[in-house]
Amino acid sequence: QLRLVESGGGLVQTGGSLRLSCEVSGFTFDYYAIGWFRQAPGKEREGVSCISSSDGRTYYEDSVNGRFTISRHHAKNTVYLQMNSLKPEDTAVYYCAGKRGPSILPLIEQEYDYWGQGTQVTVSS
Repeated sequence: QLRLVESGGGLVQTGGSLRLSCEVSGFTFDYYAIGWFRQAPGKEREGVSCISSSDGRTYYEDSVNGRFTISRHHAKNTVYLQMNSLKPEDTAVYYCAGKRGPSILPLIEQEYDYWGQGTQVTVSS
């Protein structure tokens, strides 16, 4: 059973920080690249950031580059998304997703096979 579980969402003021976690189980963690996506009300789901399966390569969309940091803890089978300097436009449901293999691009949902249930992030102005 392939499973990804997000946690760490919540309500924060503009300029604040949150750290999202994505705990994965049911498959060999090191074989899968992990991506973070988000979906705001009335909008399509969009890629935010991703990290490679084993060598630590990362990618960030322009909208979060310099504010968000993705990392993975192999012993804990967990990927983190540290979000700093949050803005109201970051408000969305955040999802983590996994795809097998070393490539991390393109960061589009069609490339990812396994998804978590999402966690809500709300940034108040």
